[in-house]
Amino acid sequence: MANKDAAFGLKPVRTLGGTANFTTNEYDIANNHSNAIFQGSPVIATAAGGIDVAGNTSDKIVGVFQGCSYTDPTSGEPVFSNYYPGSIAADDIKALVYDDPYIVYEIQCDGTMAANSVNANADTTSTGSGSTTTGRSIAEISSTVGTATAQLRIIGYSKDPDNSDSSSANGNVYVLINEHAYRQGVGV
Repeated sequence: MANKDAAFGLKPVRTLGGTANFTTNEYDIANNHSNAIFQGSPVIATAAGGIDVAGNTSDKIVGVFQGCSYTDPTSGEPVFSNYYPGSIAADDIKALVYDDPYIVYEIQCDGTMAANSVNANADTTSTGSGSTTTGRSIAEISSTVGTATAQLRIIGYSKDPDNSDSSSANGNVYVLINEHAYRQGVGV
């Protein structure tokens, strides 16, 4: 059966130890930061102490964006959103990020992944894109696997009945962040 093509970014499913308890930590987003960040997007730490959406290759990922809050600059009302739309003029923009390096995520593949891809590595694609309607990221894992320095490590195939066919395009896989900023001792 063909897999459903509906990218959703990185979705936490469990920790490497098997528990389903994950928490988020609060990070700043700079006042008037221009990049949109969607729920499920991998993010990086910035030199200024905040976060930004990760690029598709060499960025060391600090975690996965879950949502944000800020004071609306026009109405003065608090806003809670599962995505940051970009260019918000507010000094109190706070992001919630899953930053535990041992969270296992589910992510959709951008093509057909080789059947022997477990324990291989691959980078993310489309990390800065998403839906302004749902707030969800459309980040996917690349079907090009094998490089030791790629962002994600594939640890298994999804059990999702709509997206578990590993021999068809757009299958879901379980991954760990391979190039995690808190696990490799690298700075910003």
